[in-house]
Amino acid sequence: MHKAKSSKSGTHRPAANASHRTLILWLSALLVVAIALSGWHPLLPADWYVEHILVLAAAPVLWLLYRKLPLSVVSWVGIFLFLYIHELGAHFTYSKVPYDDWTQSWFGFSLNGYFGWERNHFDRLVHFTYGLLLAFPLKEIIAGWCRLRGFWPWFFALDLVLSSSCFYELLEWAAALVFSEEVGTAYLGTQGDVWDAHKDILLAVIGGFIALTIAIVIESRRRGRVFWQEWRESLRVKPEKN
Repeated sequence: MHKAKSSKSGTHRPAANASHRTLILWLSALLVVAIALSGWHPLLPADWYVEHILVLAAAPVLWLLYRKLPLSVVSWVGIFLFLYIHELGAHFTYSKVPYDDWTQSWFGFSLNGYFGWERNHFDRLVHFTYGLLLAFPLKEIIAGWCRLRGFWPWFFALDLVLSSSCFYELLEWAAALVFSEEVGTAYLGTQGDVWDAHKDILLAVIGGFIALTIAIVIESRRRGRVFWQEWRESLRVKPEKN
């Protein structure tokens, strides 16, 4: 009896995402390579370090999610794709990624000239992809962690994209005050646009709305009436029990 009890207590509990282990290992390895390449002679080293404060903070969160909360392949790929894009911005600084030089070199035309842009829009792309790539993972995290069903995990995912984008803009402002003028300006990346923060937040919300709308269409087609029944049930006001 004692031996059986000892064996039971020593049973290893698999990670919640064990079925995606190989994929996550490859994505993680690619991220390590991306960080190494991004850190090789960055345009502004001090800004590179500042840009990685949140990356370091995200690492234990991702490990916790891997161990405790099952996420879909779509969510894991979205999370890591966003981190790869961030590494590109961290290397050059967000306002100086030479995408226009690349399009001229590779395709023979100016992207900025084609659209009539007068500023570097890479930072806007990153804010848009923040919503586009992370809204669905946030939905799965909220649904799994908070045990929410129906309408509410979708709503709170978009709400979290909005609120976290607002919070990030406050962090950028604080960084501009704390660090040197050069680093603060690079990290803030307004490029002279007084409405930069507002546009960044809006783009994140638009990206999140697009991603969640696509996911809702796919999920509703897959599950049919059950999907919409869950939505209706979640929005119904239930009478209190005496």
